[in-house]
Amino acid sequence: MLVLGIEGTAWCASAALHDSETDHTVIESNPYEPDSGGIHPREAAEHMTEAIPEVVSLVLDRAEAEYGPNAIDAVAFSRGPGLGPCLRTVGTAARALAGTLDVPLVGVNHMVAHLEIGRHRSTFEDPVCLNASGANAHLLGYHDGRYRVLGETMDAGVGNAIDKFTRHVGWTHPGGPKVEAAAAEAEAAVGPADDARDATTDGGDLLDLPYVVKGMDFSFSGISSAANDAYDDGVPVEEICFALQEHVFAMLTEVSERALSLTGADELVLGGGVGQNARLREMLESMCAERGADFYAPEPKYLRDNAGMIAVLGAKMAAAGDTLPIRESPVDPNFRPDQVEVTWRADANSVIESGAGAPSGTDGDQRGAEAVVEVRADRVIKRRLRKAYRHPELDRTIRRDRTVSEARLTSEARRAGVPTPLVYDVDVPNATLILQHVGDRDLARGLSTARTAAVGRHLARLHGAGMVHGDPTTRNVRIEDDTDRSDDDADRGGDDGPVDTDVRLIDFGLGYHTGHVEDHAMDLHVFEGSITATATDPGPLIGAFEDGYREIGDRMVLERLRDVERRGRYR
Repeated sequence: MLVLGIEGTAWCASAALHDSETDHTVIESNPYEPDSGGIHPREAAEHMTEAIPEVVSLVLDRAEAEYGPNAIDAVAFSRGPGLGPCLRTVGTAARALAGTLDVPLVGVNHMVAHLEIGRHRSTFEDPVCLNASGANAHLLGYHDGRYRVLGETMDAGVGNAIDKFTRHVGWTHPGGPKVEAAAAEAEAAVGPADDARDATTDGGDLLDLPYVVKGMDFSFSGISSAANDAYDDGVPVEEICFALQEHVFAMLTEVSERALSLTGADELVLGGGVGQNARLREMLESMCAERGADFYAPEPKYLRDNAGMIAVLGAKMAAAGDTLPIRESPVDPNFRPDQVEVTWRADANSVIESGAGAPSGTDGDQRGAEAVVEVRADRVIKRRLRKAYRHPELDRTIRRDRTVSEARLTSEARRAGVPTPLVYDVDVPNATLILQHVGDRDLARGLSTARTAAVGRHLARLHGAGMVHGDPTTRNVRIEDDTDRSDDDADRGGDDGPVDTDVRLIDFGLGYHTGHVEDHAMDLHVFEGSITATATDPGPLIGAFEDGYREIGDRMVLERLRDVERRGRYR
C-alpha cells in the first residue's frame, strides 16, 4: 500500500510517501520559523497555506516518478490535536487530494502517530510511550482497544514551558536547542549530571527549581516562572538552563518509571520534538537500564513533527478499513489520544496487566518505581533507591524529603482516622522506612465499587485534616484478601465499616499539608486517572469513589475536580 501523508498541526508543513510493502518512507518538510517569540497561530496558518501545496507537490512528483501515475492508495492527514487554523488548512488539502485521486481518506491523531512510529520502528509489542512535544506531554499505554492516558501535564506542554523561559530571555524560536547548548556549557562548572560512580560526591550547586509530580501527572508552569525570576535576579543563563533541563527531564523520567511500574510493562518508546534532546534520552535510557526495560527513541526526523509518522499510521489504519467519508472528516484541535479506537492492532494484548508488578503479600524484595520493599511477615522495609538519571544533589533532596514526608504524614493521617500502616523506624540519611505490613495485595488487583468508595471516604478524612496524599493511585492502596465481597456489600462500608478498615492508604511520599481546595481536587484527579488508565469499565468505580468522598467531604472539592479535568491538555 502506498500512502501519502500530510502533517500540519502547528509549525511544520510536511508531506510524506510511505510504501508499506518495503517500509520505505520519503518526507518533505517546510517548517515555520518565526523571527522571535513563539508560534503565532495566524502566521503559522499563513505558512501552511503556502507551504502545504509545495511539499505535497514534491511528494506527488516523487510518487509518479517511482511508482507511476495513479499509484497512491490513500491520503492520510493530521486531524488533531493542534492549532485550529493550521489543521483546517491541512484538512482541506487532504480532502481535495483524496477526492481528486479518488482514494480513501484517513484521519490520524497526531499524538498517537508519535507513539505508533516508535512502536513501528522499534518493533516493540506493547510499550508505554512518553510523548514530549511542544504543546503536549503525556504517557500512553494500550488497554482494551484504546491508548489510555496514564499521566499528563496539567498546564503547559514541555516544549512550551521551555520556550516560555527562552522568550523571556529574548532567544528566538525554537528555544529547546538553545537551552540544550547553554546547559552543555554550564555542565562543567555546575558538576556532572550523572554521578553514578560516587554517591557521596556533591556534584556542584544546582539551582533550586520547582519539581512537581502528582502521581503520574506533572506541572511545568511553576518551573518556567521560577526560571524567569532567576534570570531577572542575575543568575547566569547557562546555570538556569542546566537546572531547567535537570528538573524538567527528571520529572518526565520519573513519571515514565511510575507508568512502567503501574502497568508492569518493560518497553518504553519516546515521541515528540523535545525527544531530540540528548539529556532527556540519556535519562530515560539510564532509568530503563536500571529497571531491565527496553528503551527506544526514533531518529530525529521521526521525533519532530513530520508527515512520515502520519503516513505510516495512515497505512495501518487504511489496511484495517479505518477511513473517513469526506463529509465526516472535520478536524479536532482537542483530539485526545484516548478518544481513538485502535482498529489496526489485531492482538489482544494490553500493556496494562491489572496491577502487574505490584508488591504482593509474599516475602522477598519487591521493586516499585521509587523504592525496593522487603516484605516480611509483620513489616516491610522500604528503601528509596538512588536514581542515577537525576543530578545527585536533586536526587538526595527528593529522597530525603519524600522519606520525611512519608513518615510524618503516614502517622498524622492515621491519627486523623485514615487507615495507614504504623511507622516503626525512620532512617533519613539512608532514605529507609520500616513500616507495618498491611494488606495482601494492591487495590489494582481487587477493584470494586465498595473499595473505591472507601478510598473516597479516606481521602475526605485526610483533606478534612488539612493534608493531601499526593499519589493516591491503585498501587498505593492496600486491601485484604478476605474483603472479596460483591458490590452488594458496599453498604457495609460506612465510617467504621469493615470495607473502610480493610482498605488502607500507603506511600505518602508526595503528600504535604494544605487546606487548598485545588490541591484536594488534584488528589481526586490522580486517583480517578489511575482507575481510568487501568480499568476496563471505570465509570461505576469512579462514581462510587465520588459518592464515598461526597458522604463526608467538602462538595467544593468535587466541583473543583470538574475544573481540573477541563484544564487537561486535550480538553
